[in-house]
Amino acid sequence: MALNFTKMHGAGNDYVYVDCFNNSMPENPAALAIEVADRNKGIGGDGLILICPSDVADAQMRMFNADGSEAEMCGNGLRCVAKYVYDHRISQKEQLALETGAGVLQVALTVVDGKVDSVKVDMGEPILEPDKVPTTLVGDGAVVNVPLEVDGRTFEVTVVSMGNPHCIIYVDKATDDLVQRVGPMIETDPRFPAKTNVEFIEVVSPTEVKQRTWERGSGETLACGTGASAVCVAGVLTGRTQRKLTNHLLGGTLVLEWVEATNHVFMDGPATEVFSGVWRG
Repeated sequence: MALNFTKMHGAGNDYVYVDCFNNSMPENPAALAIEVADRNKGIGGDGLILICPSDVADAQMRMFNADGSEAEMCGNGLRCVAKYVYDHRISQKEQLALETGAGVLQVALTVVDGKVDSVKVDMGEPILEPDKVPTTLVGDGAVVNVPLEVDGRTFEVTVVSMGNPHCIIYVDKATDDLVQRVGPMIETDPRFPAKTNVEFIEVVSPTEVKQRTWERGSGETLACGTGASAVCVAGVLTGRTQRKLTNHLLGGTLVLEWVEATNHVFMDGPATEVFSGVWRG
């Protein structure tokens, strides 16, 4: 099988992208994701993203994690899809509508010398109702600073969905033990019926945080755009941070804002094309 692909990343959150406008749709994208994401035997990445025609938007993003599971949404991935759509002339509009598993999202492109440099995404409204996140944890309407016992320890967690579920935990130091050992325990905890992404957050100031993410289906990733958006919301709900937030992730920096007037979260950050090639699996 010969498959044309492009490797891209958003703040270090890297995926293998397949242009399904100009190439056939892979027969089994879940299995393909596992193969190509392998960093030793494949191309290497956090998963596979298909850029497809859409009946309701300029393009559709389908995202598969490194374990083959299909996810609803990826903010960093969406920025890269927007860059690909513009730079490869699928659409030359600087305002795009992109279809995702979390609905159609609007993006605004910053173009420098004919190429997309950064992308601002309207991530939509956060979902706070526990049954819609989903989680069986119970809060006063939303799950904010609710105790969660894992591995004999109790963490205060805040739960937000940005089209996919996130469990946010504020810590003094986001250690390897927390991220890489406790993170997967929380990801698969039965109180999260669809599993969950887990963010460990250090607060630098009311307008600045540091984030490490254990991503559902992929393990620790260098960045998570939906997670950063959820963290912006959680910071306001818990009184730790303001509505506009600079978030330093392992792979780069994102700027988030939860706009009170519209209840929408906006994410602004880079998108980078690394290389293209042909996969012969």
